Amino acid sequence: MNTHRRTVASKLFAIGLCLLALALVSIALTLWVSWQLEGGAAAVNEAGRMRMLSYRMALQQEGSEAAQVRATFEVLDASLQRLAAGEPSRPLFVPWNDRTRETFSAVQSRWQALRPLWLGGHPPTVAELDGFVLMIDGFVGAIEHNLSRWTDVLRAFQLTMVALAIGSAVALLYTAHLVVFEPLQRLQQGLQRVSDKDFSARIELDSGDEFSQLADGFNRMAGHLQALYGELEAKVAEKTERLEVKRQRLAALYEVSAFIAGAETLPALAQGVAGLVRRIARADAVAVRWSDEANERYLMLAADGLPEVLAQDEQCLPSGHCHCGQPADGAKLRVIPLHVEGAAAEGQCGRLGFRTLLSVPVGTHHRMLGEMDLFFRRPVTLADEERSLYETLASHLASGIESLRAAALEKEGAVAQERTLLAQELHDSIAQSLAFLKMQVALLRESMRRHDAAAMERTVQELDAGVRESYADVRELLLHFRTRASEEDITAALRTTLSKFEHQSGVLTQLTSEGHGIALPADLQIQVLHIVQEALSNVRKHAGASRVQLHVRQSPHWSFEIADDGCGFDPGEDRSEMHVGLSIMRERAQRIGAQVAVQSRPGAGTTVVLSLAPAAVVNSEERSEAL
Repeated sequence: MNTHRRTVASKLFAIGLCLLALALVSIALTLWVSWQLEGGAAAVNEAGRMRMLSYRMALQQEGSEAAQVRATFEVLDASLQRLAAGEPSRPLFVPWNDRTRETFSAVQSRWQALRPLWLGGHPPTVAELDGFVLMIDGFVGAIEHNLSRWTDVLRAFQLTMVALAIGSAVALLYTAHLVVFEPLQRLQQGLQRVSDKDFSARIELDSGDEFSQLADGFNRMAGHLQALYGELEAKVAEKTERLEVKRQRLAALYEVSAFIAGAETLPALAQGVAGLVRRIARADAVAVRWSDEANERYLMLAADGLPEVLAQDEQCLPSGHCHCGQPADGAKLRVIPLHVEGAAAEGQCGRLGFRTLLSVPVGTHHRMLGEMDLFFRRPVTLADEERSLYETLASHLASGIESLRAAALEKEGAVAQERTLLAQELHDSIAQSLAFLKMQVALLRESMRRHDAAAMERTVQELDAGVRESYADVRELLLHFRTRASEEDITAALRTTLSKFEHQSGVLTQLTSEGHGIALPADLQIQVLHIVQEALSNVRKHAGASRVQLHVRQSPHWSFEIADDGCGFDPGEDRSEMHVGLSIMRERAQRIGAQVAVQSRPGAGTTVVLSLAPAAVVNSEERSEAL
């Protein structure tokens, strides 16, 4: 195995670095040759200048001053010095070789021979001057010949660079083909085969770079897809089966929950759940048992499919007596084999042919409510999902039992409350009247014993008035309990109440209303009607009025004003018969968070005002929604 894996980027970087190095070397050589050519050209110009100065010196000998001649000599000396030493800054240097050195040495020697003659005032002849110039021309020719050779070298370099550029491009393209394009093409072909559902496609790359890793990943992916595709039908069938099981479980839970929500009695609840659980679990028989609060015994509430003899024998089981009716401590779902091959049947259940018992406790976090027992004539093993299903069914049954219990307690509380109200009404009205009649009966007996006809007549009249009063109270009490409220408007109920009062008492009534407010909830309307009826009862009993007016104000808050034109009274006076009615009204008002105010004076009638706070209306609506 190749432990040193080179990446595509490192390969491309190495190739680029090599090409860059070759290009830099070629450029450096080209620059160097160009430098040589530039320096040689400057040397040719300097040699040509010497030629020009030589002819100028020849012309200056005739009539020229010695200073001018000497200056020209110095320039020629400097030119020879520059050619010999060169000037890199210009650049100026002679491309030396054997020929250029030989011709330059000849020029220097000739100049050293001619220079004393010129300085001594004996200029060279034309033939001597032409010979010197020819030597300079020979030196220039040698330089030009050398420059021509460097020019050929430069052209060769340029051709080499062109060839190098072409070769580099070809090498780079070929390398890219080998390193990038060909692996990409193989990957593309492999992907195309996979997209055509040919999951046997594999890519063989041993380059050791990223494409090799991609090929390995592609091969693993293709192998995984091939395995998945090969097992797809089995997995789809398995998933479908699981989904079907979950669907059946949800449907069973929904069916049981819907039934429990509609059950009205505990026996009906237990019998219905027993039948549903038997069908859902495909059990041969199901028994639903209820446990007392101390968990000392289990009573059979319902059975479905259970043999009659077994149902009769197990109507009441002590806790822990057998497999059924397990104690609350440590109660859990249990799968109990009743009949094992090669062994005697266990218990009466086993003798009746049942082979497996499934015991499911029914309870809440607070107490054990009962148990569901499922009987099977076959061996049974439970999966986790089935255990969860049975436990959830038992939890729903426990919730249903608790709901029935809570509903029963609520009904019992409502009945108790109604009984308390009825008792209070009887005590505050009829009971007092009967007590008064009892006292009158005792007075009548005393008058009869004394044979006092006048006293007997007065007592009989009192008894007659008391009986009439009790009769009116009974009719009024029946009116109270027959009153019904409307969820939309209390006005209709008030109008009915006033109509009945007017019919019974003969007192004229009038109902007025102003404003618009939120409708009163039904329970609040009932209490308001009772308070209004109690106020009207006081008017009938004590006011002696000819007219009663009820004014209803709905905004900014509800208030009810009952005003009569009766005799009135002094609120500070101790009149117990009137204070009883006022106490009843105030107690009812206190229950609904309202207030009762009484305004009266002798001879000016009485006004009773019932005021409801906005919070009382909101709280009553919240209680109604909660119920």
